[in-house]
Amino acid sequence: MARPGAGPYDRRPMTSLDRYILRQCLSVMLFVTAALSAAVWLAQSLRLVDLIVNRGLSAEVFLYLALLILPRFFDIVLPIGAFIAVLFIFNRLTAESELVVMRSAGLSPLALARPVMFLAGIGFVVLMSLSAYFLPASNREFKDLQFEIRNRFVSSLLQEGSFTNISDKLTIYIGSRNERGEIMGVLINDDRDPQQPVALFAERGAFADAKDGSRIILVNGNRQRFDRATGKLSVLTFDSYTLDLATLRDAPVVRFREAQERFLDELFFPPANLDPATYRSFIVEANTRLTVPLSVFSFVIIPLACLLPGEFNRRGQPQRVLLAVLFALLFQSTDLGVKNLAASNYAAIPLIYFIDLLPLALGFGILLFGGIRLGVWRPATVR
Repeated sequence: MARPGAGPYDRRPMTSLDRYILRQCLSVMLFVTAALSAAVWLAQSLRLVDLIVNRGLSAEVFLYLALLILPRFFDIVLPIGAFIAVLFIFNRLTAESELVVMRSAGLSPLALARPVMFLAGIGFVVLMSLSAYFLPASNREFKDLQFEIRNRFVSSLLQEGSFTNISDKLTIYIGSRNERGEIMGVLINDDRDPQQPVALFAERGAFADAKDGSRIILVNGNRQRFDRATGKLSVLTFDSYTLDLATLRDAPVVRFREAQERFLDELFFPPANLDPATYRSFIVEANTRLTVPLSVFSFVIIPLACLLPGEFNRRGQPQRVLLAVLFALLFQSTDLGVKNLAASNYAAIPLIYFIDLLPLALGFGILLFGGIRLGVWRPATVR
């Protein structure tokens, strides 16, 4: 009889049976990941709708911003998708007695886990590419675009019935907007020159975005300038007045990039002039980026450790499925708690690696012990 793990399916690196299990798990993982990503992406994108409805940005800018937030939650959705795929496929294989045939052919639990490890390897490569490049690149582009919107598309910042500070010495007030995008009741106060402050009043106006910045076209108003030295007030009445808002802003400053926008080399070797709290956030973010891809191995081993050892039941294994879900929730909540702890304490950083790899080590131990205890010299028992 064949020895455990040494059956005919174990002689080649990737057998047809391995590909069969891998193909099914991969298809379910892609479907679940896509579905969860679409749901979370839609919920997060709704927060950006206000930029179009109330702030006048184009649909192209909205879609671009929405795409940039996609990698932020993909590193959470993908491991969950892998867990659901393995749990669903192996529970179905048990219900349809396919696992019984595989075990009777001499496959040990570790041999059955091999295609799942290939699946986890695919997820690891995807998540590692996200951590190393796509996640910081998308966060950096998102923050840069937000910064540009604040400094260029002034119309997107203005709220009806409230005073908006464009800079320390420039304030704009609009009373309302109509369905055509025109603004009513405009007040602009420019106090950049303390000796000659300027106030603009207009019945209505409209914003126009150009390559070099935003402009506001005012209709039916006046421009008032007060000379503090002489105490004189000069008033200019106009039918139409174009104001270049780019000339009214303070000089832009260099924006500091947060930890989520940094690449791995910048996180592990941060600038020396950082304050202790920022330096710690960089180090924690770097280690978190490395452990997230490793967590996919733990997520896929949990359902295997719950479903493969012991007797098979063709009517399903609801208790084992529920146990796998509970273990996955415990693992995820503990992982998040340790990462939050590491954000305030350096000593907790090694715990991140320990928690992310502990289910993998325990799962392999359970599969190995289960294979030795059950053996594959005899057919697997079925109830």
